Amino acid sequence: MSLSAGSSPLHSPKITPHTSPAPRRRSHTPNPANYMVPSSASTPGNNPVSQTPSSGQVIQKETVGGTTYFYTDTTPAPLSGMVFPNYHIYPPTAPHVAYMQPKANAPSFFMADELRQELINRHLITMAQIDQADMPAVPSEVDSYHSLFPLEPLPPPNRIQKSSNFGYITSCYKAVNSKDDLPYCLRRIHGFRLVNTKCMVLVDMWKKIQHSNIVTLREVFTTKAFSEPSLVFAYDFHAGGETMMSRHFNDPNADAYFTKRKWGQHDGPLPRQHAGLLPESLIWAYIVQLSSALRTIHTAGLACRVMDPTKILITGKTRLRVNCVGVFDVLTFDNSQNNNPLALMAQYQQADLISLGKVVLALACNSLAGIQRENLQKAMELVTINYSSDLKNLILYLLTDQNRMRSVNDIMPMIGARFYTQLDAAQMRNDVIEEDLAKEVQNGRLFRLLAKLGTINERPEFQKDPTWSETGDRYLLKLFRDHLFHQVTEAGAPWIDLSHIISCLNKLDAGVPEKISLISRDEKSVLVVTYSDLKRCFENTFQELIAAANGQL
Repeated sequence: MSLSAGSSPLHSPKITPHTSPAPRRRSHTPNPANYMVPSSASTPGNNPVSQTPSSGQVIQKETVGGTTYFYTDTTPAPLSGMVFPNYHIYPPTAPHVAYMQPKANAPSFFMADELRQELINRHLITMAQIDQADMPAVPSEVDSYHSLFPLEPLPPPNRIQKSSNFGYITSCYKAVNSKDDLPYCLRRIHGFRLVNTKCMVLVDMWKKIQHSNIVTLREVFTTKAFSEPSLVFAYDFHAGGETMMSRHFNDPNADAYFTKRKWGQHDGPLPRQHAGLLPESLIWAYIVQLSSALRTIHTAGLACRVMDPTKILITGKTRLRVNCVGVFDVLTFDNSQNNNPLALMAQYQQADLISLGKVVLALACNSLAGIQRENLQKAMELVTINYSSDLKNLILYLLTDQNRMRSVNDIMPMIGARFYTQLDAAQMRNDVIEEDLAKEVQNGRLFRLLAKLGTINERPEFQKDPTWSETGDRYLLKLFRDHLFHQVTEAGAPWIDLSHIISCLNKLDAGVPEKISLISRDEKSVLVVTYSDLKRCFENTFQELIAAANGQL
């Protein structure tokens, strides 16, 4: 129910829809007690301007800018006897997270060191730059991108060897787009001239795909900024990612089981799980993510064509993303596809399933040599001995030629209940990260308080008054700063307590009526004030500084 007297807020010259009472009221922080009572429990107050209709709801009255508004207050009244803190406090870790991991010797008020280090590394890589004088071959700007940073060693200028995947020399850079100031990954194809632009139909289809296990393609353009014609693919940048090849297939001794033996030599001991082979749970986690990516790609009418360990990125511990999608669709596009660019997609989709089977078999053997034709039998024997029949059947299904068209959905029954295991692991990981976020959610607010307080305390001069920071409200804030940071014990030793600092700052921000004693440095004066008084002094003083900074004084 919503009635208005006089002109409506949409037509009132004194108030806009963005500042009308209703939107401002909806933006207020909800009372936590409201979630503890039924929605029908509304108790009329003693407000003389409120009326109680027969439905039990309260019609409130508010006048803004000469216009009177009537609105229905559906906020339930809190139950009597409830007491909530009137300032921010830090609750303990939720029990479902506390018992999920080994308990530390002391409670942690900050995020886990492992997560913190991972985030710092990502930030470091994202902000990395090069010295242009040391790398003159890297242009300072390419199309709308700048601040290029090589993500892999640059090929020598006279290099003849081409990429084993794409058939062209390639290089990869991190760059910042000047249009949105966001970092992107640029995959450059050296010396490629784009003759037929009809392949951009496929590029547009790739740009529409958004999936958690696919590196999104943003745009494709040609450039001569590298002193030769080049084709550049711009993808989302995922800092700290490494390829599956470097994570799992960089051990030169892993192929020893499959290498040919000299006459008279015997097989060595079979590799086992946790002793040279990957745990099966990790392989199924990869299968679920890769099959999910393929399912989305095939449903969109496209084919991956880059299901290869060198083109699968791993971020964190087990998060996979298929990289370099759409590159083959542009590089191999020919005039015969002008009428129907999707004519060969069904064939490419079948090849994707075979490539997925090779990736899974290589992971199970922990060796790329296992997917070679002459080693397939030994590789399958290794899988049969060390892993479940479901994993063996999935690999056989993907690698065996079928008389019918196969679909990635066909392997879902083989995954079975393991999908729920991965879903459970993802949700538990989400709980841990949310708990770490809860530890840090107030840090920005506390930092702003300290930053404002630092601009006030000990200011040498303001408006040609050298004693400004030592008089009036500023003197109270100076004593409060000493109360925060300069406490001492009875023996005169510094008393350092982080919880005391956080608690006092939260009370200052909320302006609670609690009283504190502020003692001067010579201990001759004791001032008893409330946090609400300190907050008023704090806000008025900082607004005075802001007005002077803006030239309003």
